[in-house]
Amino acid sequence: MELASELRKLLGNEIISNDPETLVAHGGDKWFAAHQPDVVVFARSADDVSELLRFASREKIPVTARGGGFGYVGGCVPVQGGVTLSLMRMNRIKEINFADAVAIVEPGVFTADLKAAVRAQKLFYPPDPASMKDCTIGGNVATNAGGPRCLRYGVTRNYVIGLEVVLANGDVLRTGGRVHKNKTGFDLIGLFVGSEGMLGVVTEITLRLLPLPPARATLSAAFATAAQAAEAVQAIFAAGFLPSSLEIADHFTLEAARRDLGKMIVPEGNAHLLVDLDGQEESVRSESAAIRKLLEKRKANALQIANGEADCEKLWALRRQFSNSLRATGLTKLNEDVVVPRSRLVALMEFAELLQTKHGFPIACFGHAGDGNIHVNIMADRYNRDAAVREKVEHALDDLFAQVLAWGGVITGEHGIGLAKKRWWRDATSDVARDVHGKLKRVLDPDDILNPGKFV
Repeated sequence: MELASELRKLLGNEIISNDPETLVAHGGDKWFAAHQPDVVVFARSADDVSELLRFASREKIPVTARGGGFGYVGGCVPVQGGVTLSLMRMNRIKEINFADAVAIVEPGVFTADLKAAVRAQKLFYPPDPASMKDCTIGGNVATNAGGPRCLRYGVTRNYVIGLEVVLANGDVLRTGGRVHKNKTGFDLIGLFVGSEGMLGVVTEITLRLLPLPPARATLSAAFATAAQAAEAVQAIFAAGFLPSSLEIADHFTLEAARRDLGKMIVPEGNAHLLVDLDGQEESVRSESAAIRKLLEKRKANALQIANGEADCEKLWALRRQFSNSLRATGLTKLNEDVVVPRSRLVALMEFAELLQTKHGFPIACFGHAGDGNIHVNIMADRYNRDAAVREKVEHALDDLFAQVLAWGGVITGEHGIGLAKKRWWRDATSDVARDVHGKLKRVLDPDDILNPGKFV
């Protein structure tokens, strides 16, 4: 069977592509693995997706759904070829309703575009992954994406109240709706959010929205050590504060930013802390003043406070550039989104230094200190060119994940398992949990056509 010509007959010529450039562009994400599909389908509607999956199910053809392609774990790599299903043309914001506090969107909507659109109507969609200008709501649903504001507001799952999902056999499932509470049957929404495209293809998402907080403040502080910055995080919680974000960065990250962005932009010190507050004007003003005093007592220096969206974003611009600054070192950045219990935050930062000494790789730590989700970045020279380097990295990751799991942590908080963490899936789960995953997969996708070759 000539797959492209069969799909053109089924779906029309204009949404099917198998030219070499398109196939290469749809063979990978921001991780290092890639495999070209045989054909790319640019779906326009749930009907297109349903028709494709009926055909694929009948013919046993792999289908790997794809959004913006900005994942970090190879989650949308079509490892068995077949069809890459791009959802980027399904990019309409169908409705933003202030009275119901909901948005109804297609999966190809960029996260930043949705955030801006609801903000214009005095509403607030909190999840804010660092790649929000490039990642899509559909991809966020597939990975249950987070971001700095997870601390106070929660992750993508906390905002999804309705889904339209096309199942492997082409049936269209609608679950949930536009109400903010719903206990009708099992939590099918929770099943699909975070399922990494292996249980169905999401074609419409209904999101709950919040009132837009009228005030915002950001505090930026530098510390002599990462441990001091981590201890300041615990002190903020101990004093009864719950910021919207609490972000930390270590010495290597700051040095990379100084080389990339210039010393004038990056505060002095070996560790950096960002504290974000939002709410009513009076409460934000009093909380920011109290937290400033708390940080001063802990010998923070280069302490700055910004008020209002524009000035706060100037301080956040540094945080949003950390990944790019680390890439600018010329080393390969392997971003591990581990999560530890919050009490282990200082221990994780110290353990990263031990890993650096043992394995010989620079390690950069930054991320969501408030919820223990720290991005531990192994910075490897010649990673793509030297198999021995890749093997050494694997051993370093063995040590990192073993320690994180021993502390009661998890190997991924935001990015998912995909291909990158498949090696550690067994270590991170029980026999019973893996058996349940397998049974769910077999019920919903008995022929294993949806994103096959991944961890289940």
